[in-house]
Amino acid sequence: MHRSPDHAPLRGPAPALRLLACGLAAAALSCNGPFQPDLQPAGVTLEREQITFGPKNHFFGYIGHVGTVPWNESGRYIVALRTDFVDRMPGPDDAADIILLDTADGYAVRVVDTTRAWNVQQGTMLFWNPARPESQFFFNDRDPQTGKVFTALYDVAEGRRIREYRFPDSPVANGGVSLDGRRFAAINYARMARLRPVTGYPQAWDWTEGVSAPEDDGVFVVDSETGMKRLVVSFRQLADALRRERPEIDSMPLFINHTLWSRSGNTLFFFARANFRRPGRLNAAFTVAADGSSLRRLETHIGGHPEWDAGSLMIGSIARRQAVFDVDSQRMVGLIGEADLFPDPEGDIALSPDLDWLANGYKRDGELHYVIHNRRSGTTYRAGGFDLYGRVSGDLRCDPAPRWNRTGDALLIPGMTEDRTRQMFLLRLPDRG
Repeated sequence: MHRSPDHAPLRGPAPALRLLACGLAAAALSCNGPFQPDLQPAGVTLEREQITFGPKNHFFGYIGHVGTVPWNESGRYIVALRTDFVDRMPGPDDAADIILLDTADGYAVRVVDTTRAWNVQQGTMLFWNPARPESQFFFNDRDPQTGKVFTALYDVAEGRRIREYRFPDSPVANGGVSLDGRRFAAINYARMARLRPVTGYPQAWDWTEGVSAPEDDGVFVVDSETGMKRLVVSFRQLADALRRERPEIDSMPLFINHTLWSRSGNTLFFFARANFRRPGRLNAAFTVAADGSSLRRLETHIGGHPEWDAGSLMIGSIARRQAVFDVDSQRMVGLIGEADLFPDPEGDIALSPDLDWLANGYKRDGELHYVIHNRRSGTTYRAGGFDLYGRVSGDLRCDPAPRWNRTGDALLIPGMTEDRTRQMFLLRLPDRG
């Protein structure tokens, strides 16, 4: 099995690096059954191109939800954030610019709005509206007077926000848009800021402070058209579901991460978590139907950063392998690649829009690395050696977070540069024509 060597770190604003990535054959069991591997010639290269530069920081944010594509429908614009700093958590008065990068004009930056609801890991949960993917995108914001978070819908053609989803008594914001655009999952980012700061908006207004498992907070679903909000599962329900396995649950303040819509939009996956910085950590995977029925604690834990596959299938880490799990039958139905294909199955993963290519980003020795694997042909590329300049862990870390473009031949990836700013890069697959 061929392996590509480590590559030198990116130094300064070089416009592009060509990085060696060897084609790998991996005879493997996948959810589609065995395949005939397609070995690429040695020396195939992936192009890594830096598209933003300091002194300001530019980033899209974390994966956070299934189907996250930074490009609009035509591919003309990439939506992202621009900030003055990434060396501390933002406060309530620290606004970030929401920008469009014009791919037809050398990635020229155009500022279209600002937000006070962001962090350096997840950004502001940007998501092009699947119902209007050419011109509309969702993002989160915070009212500067009340500190209450909300979600906004911006229209590029009109040059303004066309809607704000505000809920004064229980201010929640987007945690994942369904792939038909009809609804989005909404969670309490103020609570997250208290219980796991890296994923929240510090000092936002929280109506649940001091309550371990509130009955009026949990996972909400918001109808994009009507603006109506519904609590589909409460923290109290989750505590009740976990009490048998964790009798001490009432003394463990719960929070939610990774509200992931299935590709059909019928099911939500999420983690119920507690004690992430203390002994007795809880990390429990659940699914629930979009209408709040069929709450289910998964019997097998799907680790890492899971991704929905087709139907009821999910991809994640099980027993240190990149595995395919059927949430309906509650069983593992396949493994992707041999055991050494993915050095870190718990890394950040993303499926291409056609579901053929699986990108896995992980950290090793202070650097970012990527494995990009075709589940049908077995073709695999590796790229890496991207220096993080110390931003490996903690609330200010820079995670790999690969995001596909709409044509499935390039990934938007983050990175740190020698001047210690966070910037955006493209990782291109070879021409498959």
